[in-house]
Amino acid sequence: MSEMRDATFEEGAQRPLRLKALDGDDVQVISALVQDSVLPASEMSWRRSERRFGMLLNRFRWEDPATTREAERVQAVLCIENVMAVRSQGLDPKDRDTVLSILALVFEPGEDGAGTLRLILAGDGEIAVEVEALEVILRDVTRPYGAPSGKAPKHPE
Repeated sequence: MSEMRDATFEEGAQRPLRLKALDGDDVQVISALVQDSVLPASEMSWRRSERRFGMLLNRFRWEDPATTREAERVQAVLCIENVMAVRSQGLDPKDRDTVLSILALVFEPGEDGAGTLRLILAGDGEIAVEVEALEVILRDVTRPYGAPSGKAPKHPE
């Protein structure tokens, strides 16, 4: 992944989102915000020596429907710290052009703060990230822009 700068906004404009999840409840909040995000497999990176797994994704701005246009997207970085191992299921690791769609993030706690963060993907794919201690960061890095289709997915209420 290339290095990204924070988005800059004019005075009074909505600020870029920055969240940190340190427990399962926090992960549920981030999961809701990255639901239906898409990214090419080439935009994922596990930096083993830094114990970090990250991805650059395009997400819908679900956080404030009252002030956000319906089909507004933003690029964001999702970074998982304290990573011990990363496994995938249902993905071809050689196909870096595959576009992945995130359905949910689920944290399964283990002992002493360790556990597995599962990224559930459309098409029965999954990425399991084993962590020594949970720390997930979601940070917007671009200004919002209209989704190319002009539509956001509809979810049952």
